[in-house]
Amino acid sequence: MTKIPRIVHYVFGMREQTRPFHLLHYLAIESSRRVLQPERIYLYYHHLPFGLYWDMICPHLTLVRVAPASEVSAVQYDDERVPEQYRYAHHADVIRLDALIEHGGIYADIDTLFLRPLPEAFYRRPFVISREAPVVDELSGELQESLCNAVMMAAPDSAFARTWRERIGSALNGTWSNHSCLLARRIADECPAQVHVEPPESFLGVPLTPEGLSALLEGGELDLSDSYCIHLWQHLWWEESRTDFSRVHAQDVTLRHLRDAETPLAQLARPFLPQIDLAALGPATA
Repeated sequence: MTKIPRIVHYVFGMREQTRPFHLLHYLAIESSRRVLQPERIYLYYHHLPFGLYWDMICPHLTLVRVAPASEVSAVQYDDERVPEQYRYAHHADVIRLDALIEHGGIYADIDTLFLRPLPEAFYRRPFVISREAPVVDELSGELQESLCNAVMMAAPDSAFARTWRERIGSALNGTWSNHSCLLARRIADECPAQVHVEPPESFLGVPLTPEGLSALLEGGELDLSDSYCIHLWQHLWWEESRTDFSRVHAQDVTLRHLRDAETPLAQLARPFLPQIDLAALGPATA
């Protein structure tokens, strides 16, 4: 039986980088390095990151420069209002599948913190993914069951990954997840023997609600006893202008904050924090 290899994949830098590599992105990779102890960590990029935390994590990475996904670049959406960040994210949706098909291993979004090792039984599966809360189809308005592609495990050349990759281009319709999470669920329904589906708690941990994210970032109760990792859902709170899920934004999450705060995020991140003298850092980094 083909096993899932102990390597980890990240995709980052599919658009030009204007800000230094963030501490949380460093922590995401560092948590996988320490918790999973992989044989190799790949980072696929088009524009190379920069900054202090990048310089610290880069020696542990195998860097692979990739071109944007041709299907995503070529698609023309009828609705000109499709957000540009959708297209950026869609490139990463394709590249992660290519990486898993070629090498197998574990893919994780770069806003994922690993908390404990993955079960050995997962490594004997052909493909592992978790459910997420049902999502609203942006075109039909219908609530649909969904699988989340933020964390996935795959054997090399898995049938599930290949089928997904073959169909992803035709499923691009200008919405956030028709070609990714919704398509994954449809393929899983068609070919259940090709994929093992975990509950949301396993790979996501934090509920995708204002209550869940405010608890994580601002302080509150979270039950993560069944979670191997947590997904931080950064696209919902990263920018200062985005306040519908939390008052916290990326520039609030500094090294000083994570050392001192008693929020769930700070407590979970603390084991992976770099040992740096705060006095040596500028105010934006500290």
